[in-house]
Amino acid sequence: MEVRELRRSEWPKQLQEIPQPPKRLWIRGSLPAAGTKILAVVGSRAMTRYGQEACEKLIAGLAGYPISIVSGLALGVDTCAHKAALSVGLHTIAIPGSGLDDSVISPRTNLLVANNILAKGGALVSEHEPRYVPRAYDFPSRNRIMVGMSDAVLIVEAGPKSGTLITARLASEYNRELLCIPHRIGDVHGFGPHLFIRLGAALASDSLHILEALKIPPREAPAGAAPSDLEDTELVIWNMLEEPQTRDEILRASSHGAGDALTALVALELRGLIREEFGAWRRI
Repeated sequence: MEVRELRRSEWPKQLQEIPQPPKRLWIRGSLPAAGTKILAVVGSRAMTRYGQEACEKLIAGLAGYPISIVSGLALGVDTCAHKAALSVGLHTIAIPGSGLDDSVISPRTNLLVANNILAKGGALVSEHEPRYVPRAYDFPSRNRIMVGMSDAVLIVEAGPKSGTLITARLASEYNRELLCIPHRIGDVHGFGPHLFIRLGAALASDSLHILEALKIPPREAPAGAAPSDLEDTELVIWNMLEEPQTRDEILRASSHGAGDALTALVALELRGLIREEFGAWRRI
């Protein structure tokens, strides 16, 4: 797929309004349809298992909505965000620090990811000439384009010295909605998210929180349908409660073990999906 220069009239409108916008942009592939909201997803290259699961879960809950996921094609969270978007049929835009020719795409290990993005109707975008080889300072610079074209920014993980902290500050400067995934107390990967939540960023623990930030009304689920983002054990418990059951009945029938079943019950109750009345658990 050939590289072409993107005409100014084709740029996302909000990108033209930021301080120091790029002078030129090149593209391979296709930008999303008009009216599509753009969510920038950023985070650590040294992504944890928790960060991966959280990123995949939140993006999966956006399936079917007019949303494009933009990230930087770097290892870690960026790669996870692009792959998660592709796996559920969402449009995605990668903004590498390099040019867009296959010979210079960076990191080299993500050339296949870049080609998959193009094959599934997404886009690669850069402010650099097609064969430009990236320098270290190009990667922070490209983050302003990611944030600039986005409607909201989601931080998955960021340690105390992470470059993601700079991206989060850009979101504030550009007046973009900032969302952060919460972490356990003391988890170094949660330093950035917890810092910005304290400073007023929105906590994102459910895909609905992202839809709210993007001002997209959620679809109404069919009566009695299970929420799409339930974990395996939660879904088992939900299906068991088609008719009210006591705690003992649930524990006996569950094949996931008493501990997991109790955890799932608590999780469903905290989300307001079930409650215990007259000794039996039932859906709300």
